[in-house]
Amino acid sequence: MTFRLQDEIKQTKPFPRRSSEASLAIVRTAAVIDHALQDVLRPFDLTPTQYNVLRILRGAGEAGLCGREIGERLISQVPDVSRLLDRMDEMGLITRAREEADRRHVTARITVKGQLLVREVEAPLLKLEKSLFGSVSEADLIHLIGVLDEVRNSR
Repeated sequence: MTFRLQDEIKQTKPFPRRSSEASLAIVRTAAVIDHALQDVLRPFDLTPTQYNVLRILRGAGEAGLCGREIGERLISQVPDVSRLLDRMDEMGLITRAREEADRRHVTARITVKGQLLVREVEAPLLKLEKSLFGSVSEADLIHLIGVLDEVRNSR
């Protein structure tokens, strides 16, 4: 049986193990989704990681979060969260303030501009999500989520 992945990457030999094929299918699918996400966010001058930070801070509300907490919640880990937050602060999407009680602690919060941008991006992202997963049944999505959870938690 020939699967589409083998055709997509022009591999003529079969995979040595089904787990090898599954691993590569996950990586390939993630790359396809990431590329499509970048395309959707580009007109808004946002990267997927910046969008992820905005979503995290929107969820944190008025309390905000420190850089370490943001870094722990990011989908894709970045080596320098401080520099990422610096750029987003310069863009006016977030603010950062030192806490009075502990001057070492800097809290980041989403700005009104950042909130408006997240709202503006929601419709194109929903359209992308529907184009990627619209033909997949609810049961298959639940199964896929469960399998991916197992893979992530096996380490």
